[in-house]
Amino acid sequence: MVPYLLKRIAMLLPLLLGITLITFTVIHLAPGEPVEMQTAMSPKITAETRQRLRAYYGLDRPLHVQYGLWLRRIVRLDFGRSFAPDNRPVMDKIKERIPVTLSLNLIALLLEFGVALPIGILAAVRRNSLLDKGLTLFVFLGFAMPTFWLALLLMYFFGVKLEWLPISGLHSLGSNKLTAGAWFLDLAKHLLLPIGVATFGSLAGLSRYIRSTMLEVIGQDYITTARAKGLSERCVILKHALRNALLPVITLLGFSLPGLIGGSVIFETIFAIPGMGQLFFMGVMARDYPLVMGILVIGAGLTLVGNLLADLCYSLADPRIRHGGG
Repeated sequence: MVPYLLKRIAMLLPLLLGITLITFTVIHLAPGEPVEMQTAMSPKITAETRQRLRAYYGLDRPLHVQYGLWLRRIVRLDFGRSFAPDNRPVMDKIKERIPVTLSLNLIALLLEFGVALPIGILAAVRRNSLLDKGLTLFVFLGFAMPTFWLALLLMYFFGVKLEWLPISGLHSLGSNKLTAGAWFLDLAKHLLLPIGVATFGSLAGLSRYIRSTMLEVIGQDYITTARAKGLSERCVILKHALRNALLPVITLLGFSLPGLIGGSVIFETIFAIPGMGQLFFMGVMARDYPLVMGILVIGAGLTLVGNLLADLCYSLADPRIRHGGG
């Protein structure tokens, strides 16, 4: 097992290098430049001024030279400075936004797996029952309902029509003067809709996926043998079936790791939450190359780390992988 893991770790660096090369090339070949976005609305800007701006940002150099200079900074964990008017370091902007996005997505991920797991197990154990059919209807509604449409619908109903919940931001005006309990309650009200939308968007698909894997495992011969030995149904399902059914779910959990940082673009933009998703969207719209590349590199790194963690979890859940690797 140890040689296999060492080999996987050694492959992370060239994979990350290839990902950065492809994304850097695609972003720079996309129509529009930061200079055009900044000067399009100003009729007094001349061609000479635009050229000076391109030279200031280093955009007048060949693409491979720009990539080499950017890669040299990345080795030192320096993402450069943003092309936005504030010209702040990209790392500072990311550090400001990461705690918000990480907290939101981590809570949504815990709720998603915590609710989807029992739903999928119940639907598999009670196959073709009224409960299973009701959960199937819920799943299809979740698949058919676009996330942005659901967010707007909930904002109108709970925020505008009933005025129960706020529809934007993280805090109300003057929240800094509230007591600790009132401040936390205000924050919870602001997070209820975004976390609910983020959880529901993936809950349906994940619960259906768990149901299908559980049905496949329940039909195996060793499950029949365990029942023939007189084991209780609870022991058969939770100890024998669930452990093997979780193997495919571990893969989904590994791929969910990069989503903790960049998987909230839609609801952060709709609910005006100052997180990484909103920052990424603003960077793309402004063609802020250093900012976009910094976020993409972090997402790519988390994807590779998530794959590695999924392999480790595989070895813990399935002894065949652990003994076979040794």
